[in-house]
Amino acid sequence: MPFWEGKMSIFATRLSVSHVRPIIKVIIPAYNEEASISLVVQDIPRKWVNEVIVIDNASNDQTAERAKTAGATVLTENKPGYGRACLKGMDYLASLPELPDIVVFLDGDYSDYPEQLPEVVAPIVNDEFDMVIGSRAKGEREKGSMTFPQVFGNALATRMMRAFYGVRYSDLGPFRAIRYEALMQLGMEDKTYGWTVEMQLKATKKQLKITEVPVNYKKRIGVSKVSGTVKGTVLAGYKIIWTIFKYL
Repeated sequence: MPFWEGKMSIFATRLSVSHVRPIIKVIIPAYNEEASISLVVQDIPRKWVNEVIVIDNASNDQTAERAKTAGATVLTENKPGYGRACLKGMDYLASLPELPDIVVFLDGDYSDYPEQLPEVVAPIVNDEFDMVIGSRAKGEREKGSMTFPQVFGNALATRMMRAFYGVRYSDLGPFRAIRYEALMQLGMEDKTYGWTVEMQLKATKKQLKITEVPVNYKKRIGVSKVSGTVKGTVLAGYKIIWTIFKYL
């Protein structure tokens, strides 16, 4: 039995004892991920999740169709931008008659393990924390799953955050969970590469209860739109550092 299945049964038992199952929604920004998006959606433990929302972010392939076939709600955001796609998903959540308790953010390239969702949400479900970062630095990474610029950039950014904000993060990983009410308090604005660091800095400034859990990481399907190009790497690095200074 995979380790996450054992943990899932433990968490499910805790929830059944409390007789309250939180409403969990998953937001997945996706740009040209037709080869991976259905795998991501299918691997999300559906007994834990009420709805999976894929935001097709200006794709020119079959991303939307594949996500829909896999059972996701598909939204369209024609203006490129990781943060912009996440904001589209948040706008959708705000329009629902029943708001979620927990929102999970996950990438659409199949580099994360969606099966680990119960571990990522557990600290919130157990009423101990407001936000959980899935830390690739603390988990097991497949060789070659992160490029040198990704590893270096994460280390530099987290050290800068520690120096300037006094907070100890080990990663800016995209796999994360947050209470819906806490998410709305943050006033998220970034529309591109600064989304993850903006969330972590604002959560720190709002004095949310934050923790990290180890998550595993594998080689993504296809080529990264950010770390796979020199331009994407430079722009992402610049935006992350700029965002760190912006909120000082």
